Amino acid sequence: MVRGMRWFVRGDIDGFFGLALDNLVQMLLIGSLCRFVLGFDDALVLGRILPGVAVSLMVGNVFYAWQAHRLAARTGRTDICALPYGINTVSLIGYVFLVMLPARLAAASAGAADPARIAWRAGLVACLGSGLIEFGGAFVAERIRRATPRAALLATLAGIAMTFISLGFLFRTFAHPVVGLTTLAVILLTYFGKVRFKGGLPGGLIAVALGTLLAWLTGLCPPDGPRPTGSGWYPPLPVFGELAAALRDGHLLTYLSVIIPMGLFNVIGSLQNIESAEAAGDPYPTRPSLAVNGIGSIAAACFGSCFPTTIYIGHPGWKALGARAGYSILNAAFMTVVCLTGTLAYIAWFVPVDAGMAIVLWIGIVIAAQAFEATPRAHAPAVVVGLLPGIAAWGAFLAKMSLQVAGLGTPERPFDASLITAFNAKDIWIDGAFALEQGFIFLSMILAAVTVCVIERRFRRAALWCLVAALLSLTGFMHGYRWTTADTVIDLTPFWSWLGGLFGGDGGSFARVPWRFAGAYLIMAACFLAATYLTESNNAGERT
Repeated sequence: MVRGMRWFVRGDIDGFFGLALDNLVQMLLIGSLCRFVLGFDDALVLGRILPGVAVSLMVGNVFYAWQAHRLAARTGRTDICALPYGINTVSLIGYVFLVMLPARLAAASAGAADPARIAWRAGLVACLGSGLIEFGGAFVAERIRRATPRAALLATLAGIAMTFISLGFLFRTFAHPVVGLTTLAVILLTYFGKVRFKGGLPGGLIAVALGTLLAWLTGLCPPDGPRPTGSGWYPPLPVFGELAAALRDGHLLTYLSVIIPMGLFNVIGSLQNIESAEAAGDPYPTRPSLAVNGIGSIAAACFGSCFPTTIYIGHPGWKALGARAGYSILNAAFMTVVCLTGTLAYIAWFVPVDAGMAIVLWIGIVIAAQAFEATPRAHAPAVVVGLLPGIAAWGAFLAKMSLQVAGLGTPERPFDASLITAFNAKDIWIDGAFALEQGFIFLSMILAAVTVCVIERRFRRAALWCLVAALLSLTGFMHGYRWTTADTVIDLTPFWSWLGGLFGGDGGSFARVPWRFAGAYLIMAACFLAATYLTESNNAGERT
């Protein structure tokens, strides 16, 4: 008699450390941005936002653990890994700086008695809107998945994994090499070398424990500043009244241009992660997986959190660690305790991020490798093409951070178009980087899909993908950006308002409007359509 998959296995410990570290980083980011950027007090952060986060994480983590166990029972397998799940980093940052901060500033300028509460309400509406988009997307996403080559879905994740996940931690590894390289050696031995430590101790546990010890011995810990305070009991309470007030205040319409792209990016990103799980051998159904992701974001808003959830990148990595269903439940329990007791600051004070960063670096490596391993060899060029937008977006991010470090990005020295001229003088075409950065998730998928279609000589389908790119460019979901004081952000200005740019009017020059990108993609589409009639195969016996 074959035994079913157990709820907890040894590999779940390693998976838990990796996922919990990832979630802790998000919690620390929420705490710092809410306190120091938005000016929220502890009553709001500890009493409302973090309990709402706990509810949203509990909803998703428990469901995905149950889903994994159910898939194992249905297939008779014991190696099913639950989908990783947590706070969406992109939406977290986007909603802080593009929704809540503008709402707070506007409320303060208008003389509101409590600008922080108004900003929080705006964030609740944004989170609710994102959740509704994610839930609605669950009913159409499977069609997108079937129509999109696997190389296109996985290459996008690989680009993000190599840059936004791996490179930042790689920099940190070599900034603190005693801790970083020692823990990396443990992870390489355990997961690439396929060896076990005597006594059956999980490699992830050893890496975190050793990293913490070395951090304290080398002076990385304790961190500067006072010891944390603020522990207590903060149960989650529904905030329906606050949500209703926020909707009456018109926040939904005001920030719809931010909510829509954030919600769509989340749907596409989660869809890509489901495809990544299937490539690793775990075929989860698209509709319920995405629907519960949306329900998690809706639950977050209803209980006070302003931050949507998402299916995390990295399923192949967690599976390679030996994680199954239990790591998701462990993460739900741990994060619930952390969020409801106010102990987040204490944990971060004692266990530095450096102690566990090798695990996250490993996850990024595995995701990038999967893009090549799980796609046909002939599609390898398409994977490389799909990597490029993510790498370029990371480069644009570094350029803007460097400018801020140099003293730009302040009210006295804001970002503006003069930066383009300065960069161009150094042969760095930063305008292209900023345009490419916006919607790079869409762009990566489209360019990789086009390349797959060309490799397979399905030129008409390649042309259709180019038409999709043209449409997204016209709406601003791709390439449209505008200047803020310290950033370039997506610009969803309707394309018809740019009509003046075609004729040199107030709409701006042709070079600065979506038409240049839409026109370029239309020309690409025309080239592929013409290729059907004007080209022939170089290989004998093959037809175009």
